[in-house]
Amino acid sequence: MATPSAAPASGPADPAGTTGRDPRRWLILAVIASAQLMVVLDLTVMNLALPSAQRALGFTTADRQWVVTAYALSFGSLLLFCGRLADLIGRKATFLTGLVGFAAASAAGGAATGFPMLVTARACQGVFGALLAPSALSLLATTFKDPKERAKAFGVYGMVAAAGGGLGLLLGGALTSSLSWRWCMYVNLLFAAIAITGGALLVPRQRRTPGGRLDVPGVLAVSGGMFCLVYGFSNAASHSWGTPSAWGFLVAGGALLALFAAWQSRAAQPLLPPRIVLDRNRAGAYLTVLISGAGTFGVFLFLVYYMQVTLGYSAVRSGVAMLPMVALSGTTATLGNTRLLPRFGPRPMVVAGMLLNTAGMVWLTGIGAHSAYASALLGPLMVTGAGMGLIFGMAAATGTFGVAPQDAGVASASINTGQQLGGSIGTALLNTIAASATTGYLTDHVHGRPTPHLLQLAAIHGYTTVFWWCAGIFATGAVLCGALLRPGPLLRPAAAPVPRQATEPTKTPAPN
Repeated sequence: MATPSAAPASGPADPAGTTGRDPRRWLILAVIASAQLMVVLDLTVMNLALPSAQRALGFTTADRQWVVTAYALSFGSLLLFCGRLADLIGRKATFLTGLVGFAAASAAGGAATGFPMLVTARACQGVFGALLAPSALSLLATTFKDPKERAKAFGVYGMVAAAGGGLGLLLGGALTSSLSWRWCMYVNLLFAAIAITGGALLVPRQRRTPGGRLDVPGVLAVSGGMFCLVYGFSNAASHSWGTPSAWGFLVAGGALLALFAAWQSRAAQPLLPPRIVLDRNRAGAYLTVLISGAGTFGVFLFLVYYMQVTLGYSAVRSGVAMLPMVALSGTTATLGNTRLLPRFGPRPMVVAGMLLNTAGMVWLTGIGAHSAYASALLGPLMVTGAGMGLIFGMAAATGTFGVAPQDAGVASASINTGQQLGGSIGTALLNTIAASATTGYLTDHVHGRPTPHLLQLAAIHGYTTVFWWCAGIFATGAVLCGALLRPGPLLRPAAAPVPRQATEPTKTPAPN
């Protein structure tokens, strides 16, 4: 039996896509999907549990932000480092380590007796999540080499990535209402147990990359830069863009990332080899997840605010209301990767997905204080779900396509990094826009003391303003990403016959 590291992932070196098939590959896909679902769920499942956790542990509203920020800081700043680590020491080792560590941190968070313990557990979740996420995606990229099977596998992965956030809202609401906020952490143990067992038994042992060395200056520059950017955007969201803790860290983060980019062209063994991001399709995939991550934040956060605060939905009902979006995103991710991507390539999928999201956001601007779910929310949720599925299904497949096995981990980490950075930008930008729009509405309409009805209208004005901005973000993404991505299917270069001697040198090394 050939291991996943025996040949590049459906690239020119394996034109037929028929070598190195692991007979247990579909079971491995189930293991990877379980692990990825755990990571994606954790991004939203705690959001609905935070008020209950705050009451139980007695921390302040200002402190509540750190339960989210601690995870984002460690996760975002370590992704590229952990992706390269997976390439150097073996993806199975980093995959299982990430699972065990994430489970342990979740158990500690669920058992937290105070705010410091909870925040520490969330930071540790971010560390092990950064180790787990790129390992899972790179395992997928190196396990499936046949073009048709690869399309199906990435369709499943895209379905999990697109639908996981909505499922997290549903699961978080159900667990918080019926059990306790602590179960929003404990539930990770179930997913981890399944993935650890399957990973230990099914994933083949993978060799280290021979002669590979870690780019320490690159690690320090990119990790420091990402930390500063995420921290700066978090402070901008909770305070203002003019505070030194916001703009100062943003400037420092930008400078460190510029230094990182300059160093990568000179380093002997760069952390992020320029050949990965200089490919137009891969660069387009990374830009797609960054822009989509910024815009998608408006769907999840502000729509949940609207449903719970304005319409009076419970946490469980809000999660159930998101199910049509979850269903459509999963369906379009699978169909897009199996039917559209092999035939048309990523460009039409990205443009269509971004434009569908734009239409969904514009549709949501018609919400009111007493809107009915069927007439005001169901349609835009389904349209947005279809768009998200097309985008996330394409991004994972395109962002790792044609990458040599020894670079699969850091290429996978680049996708996660773009999504994390996009989410941080969206959090800061859209929170600021919503607050400014709400304040401006009150200033223009208040006469004396504001009434509850006026406050409600001001909040709705803030939500609709955010949805207009999200529509603009997605429309811009359709133009920029559509221009960057190459036309035509990804599989066209791999279909050309390649002489046997041209493929043999790629099998001689022991890539990871």
